[in-house]
Amino acid sequence: MSRKLYVGNLAYTIAEIDLEDAFSKFGSIDSVRIINDHETGSSRGFGFVNFREDSSGITALEEMNGSEFNGRNLNVKVANDRPNPRG
Repeated sequence: MSRKLYVGNLAYTIAEIDLEDAFSKFGSIDSVRIINDHETGSSRGFGFVNFREDSSGITALEEMNGSEFNGRNLNVKVANDRPNPRG
């Protein structure tokens, strides 16, 4: 079972590879995605990290929530899957 985490309060200069590097010490990662503004292409300051193993995601959440990363304190929590608006 995998675990998807929301990672908020990211510095706007953070790249996906930076986020992956920071979280990969907790276990194997399936994907990392930083959300960008559709109009400007700039980071919106949050993203998602999807771990292959649930236990790795739980450890990452416990260790990284509130921790300092690139000058900002991260807000890490379990991501809620958005319902598909198309049904």
